[in-house]
Amino acid sequence: MRLDIKICGLKTPDALAAALDAGASHVGFIFFARSPRHVTPEQAGRLRAAARGRARAVAVTVDADDAALDAIVRQMAPDMLQLHGRETPERVAAVRARYGLPVMKALAVREAADLERAAAYRGVAERMLFDAKAPAGSALPGGNGVAFDWSLLAALPPDADYLLSGGLDAANVAEALATARPSGLDVSSGVERAPGDKDPALIGRFFEAVREAAARSAA
Repeated sequence: MRLDIKICGLKTPDALAAALDAGASHVGFIFFARSPRHVTPEQAGRLRAAARGRARAVAVTVDADDAALDAIVRQMAPDMLQLHGRETPERVAAVRARYGLPVMKALAVREAADLERAAAYRGVAERMLFDAKAPAGSALPGGNGVAFDWSLLAALPPDADYLLSGGLDAANVAEALATARPSGLDVSSGVERAPGDKDPALIGRFFEAVREAAARSAA
């Protein structure tokens, strides 16, 4: 199975180019005003043009209403929507039907019971994303640079299709792959100099670490 890699929270042409040149399968643009990675639909539309035909452009939202999603879809023309809030399976189905786009649903994980919620989205969301629960006091649902116990994911069905997120970087991605064996990875803060400031060198190093881990696994 091909490992998908999503670089999320992109804001600049240079960061986007680094992600695309490194081989990202997905590039994420965040629409959440409290995030240091927030972009407007217009900004995302200009950036995503460079990704067309090279990677899937993902619009990441948090409990967005239809009016906000309408603007994002109209101005950015994403390939996929990622719902990173408290959206119910019914809301996911409604969004999918309204826009005719695949939807990825993010769930926050801290303990085994958190994964039980994933069953309700099976067959509703095209894909799941498992992220660490935000630390106490954080205003952000993701991008906090914290990980969860990846071994919890062993309880998922063998055919579960998901992206692993939360605290990933070049130093720990090999362990994450060996422990969780996900079909995709999502990284944001782990390739940044500072919140919202992507580092092309760190992006390249992350992909290099993934390739090295894959080579060791195949040996």
